[in-house]
Amino acid sequence: MEDTEMRTVFKNLCTPERGVSPEVLESVLELCVELAREGREGRKIGTLFTVGDEEKVLRYSRPLILDPLYGHPPERKRIDNADMRETVKELAQLDGAFIVSGTGVVLSAARYLEAPAQGVTLPLGLGTRHMAAAAMSRHTRAVAVVVSTNSVVRVFENGEIVGEILPELWLIGRESLYITNPTIQESKKEKITVVTKESS
Repeated sequence: MEDTEMRTVFKNLCTPERGVSPEVLESVLELCVELAREGREGRKIGTLFTVGDEEKVLRYSRPLILDPLYGHPPERKRIDNADMRETVKELAQLDGAFIVSGTGVVLSAARYLEAPAQGVTLPLGLGTRHMAAAAMSRHTRAVAVVVSTNSVVRVFENGEIVGEILPELWLIGRESLYITNPTIQESKKEKITVVTKESS
């Protein structure tokens, strides 16, 4: 993404206490926006990424299938690697979450997230993928990012939605936003709208 303004917004989507590299989160968000816009093989894709606190996330999850990323060298699994990004786009068609380390290595795919959902409250209309993301971000220091099949990307931190990315400007009037008192920034060049929770 060329737009410096959007890079700044992406970097502000999570707090430094999460221990997530802004560059890694930016790479994940860019990939999520691509998935939301493009889908795969002519259909919309929904998926979930966790970024950071990977050891705890792995403890709170289990594989749904034999892990297609297992055994590959870390340098080949970097989120900023073009081949890996295409691999992730293919694997996003499978159920389950991607686990991305705080340093940008995609450690695992097709994971079932099992963090307890007690105490997590989401707006009505968001499904199990969003609940899993919220719960994982509440019980770990990971940031969770959900790509919805309706082309909206949502970012979770500490069990709450802290950002919504609408990859097409026309979605802003069509989709209901789940953040109260939002800060909205648009980039007409990138055709993207980023909605963030106001800092307290």
